Amino acid sequence: MRIAVTAESDKTETRVAATPETVKKFVGLGAEIAVQAGAGAASGFSDADYAAAGGKIGGSARETLTGAEVLLRVRRPAASDIAGAPQGLAVISMLDPFGHERELAELASAGVTAFAMELMPRITRAQSMDVLSSQANIAGYRAVIDGAAEYGRVLPMMMTPAGTVPAAKVFIMGVGVAGLQAIATARRLGAVVTATDVRPATKEQVESLGAKFVAVENEEFKQAETAGGYAKEMSPEYRAAQAELIGAHIAKQDIVITTALIPGRPAPKLISAAQLRAMKPGSVIVDLAAERGGNCESTKPGETAIVDGVKIVGAFNLAGRLAATASSLYAKNLLAFLETLVSKETKQLAINWDDELVKATCLIRDGAVIDPRFQPKA
Repeated sequence: MRIAVTAESDKTETRVAATPETVKKFVGLGAEIAVQAGAGAASGFSDADYAAAGGKIGGSARETLTGAEVLLRVRRPAASDIAGAPQGLAVISMLDPFGHERELAELASAGVTAFAMELMPRITRAQSMDVLSSQANIAGYRAVIDGAAEYGRVLPMMMTPAGTVPAAKVFIMGVGVAGLQAIATARRLGAVVTATDVRPATKEQVESLGAKFVAVENEEFKQAETAGGYAKEMSPEYRAAQAELIGAHIAKQDIVITTALIPGRPAPKLISAAQLRAMKPGSVIVDLAAERGGNCESTKPGETAIVDGVKIVGAFNLAGRLAATASSLYAKNLLAFLETLVSKETKQLAINWDDELVKATCLIRDGAVIDPRFQPKA
């Protein structure tokens, strides 16, 4: 079996889909793996590192793809990125399918089979393959680091001969993987941390990390989680009550980190323009949902804006700003998934189309988009 790893065509993407560590493991499993020259450079992995691990270095994407049965990527390749690839090539990547039906149809026209890693079911056997969790974990950490840098003051309380410096107040909105890591990081840096989420199960998690939970805890709140562990969209009445509570709370905060996303929908607005105006000049918002429009009404996706003295960080791809660590985790996610697609006896690709992991993640097969959610609309 030949596996290809090509360089990302999006020049802002610093991550890579395989590291020398995972290349070595693939070779140990009996696979031949080709890595395009320079693919890992932005993550700190040299061509020499890959070669030492047993990988073959391809000079171009076309050369790297020659004879490949599997392509590992971070982001969805365009049809032009896989020109000349063998028919039936299995593409394993984050496909970002919501709202990109046309791009998926173009990829299907190249005759590939494609798996969307972000659609991996959240079940026990797939925990090691959960790219959303591995990357959100890094993003949550980075959000606190960026927020602290933009804040311009220290986070922990300091008692000095010149006087006492109070601890910064950090508020986390949305307690998924990113939010929990943000809580833990802000606590380690000495901040006073509070957090909110519409899912009742998160209250105990927040408090276990030493933070205070803030939410309107009524009957709707108690039913606000889907079977898959995601937050449900709340009623207008609940949102109004929560907004009133949160508005009073964020006015006292120094750093606010928002992490709320609902799959397939624009990011919910958690901070209104009115709530923003109530915040103190010099405070900071780090919006982890900027790529989906942002949780703050005043977020400028891809930029850091200053509104009424408040900095709003709308940076994209925070995980990619720690590319070496993010790539290491992502590459292990891909390794774990690909192992389930390979026969232990023959060491060849042998996809079990009845496997629940395959059913959940396979969007394109035999040149067609097979998931009805992402088929082009008439």
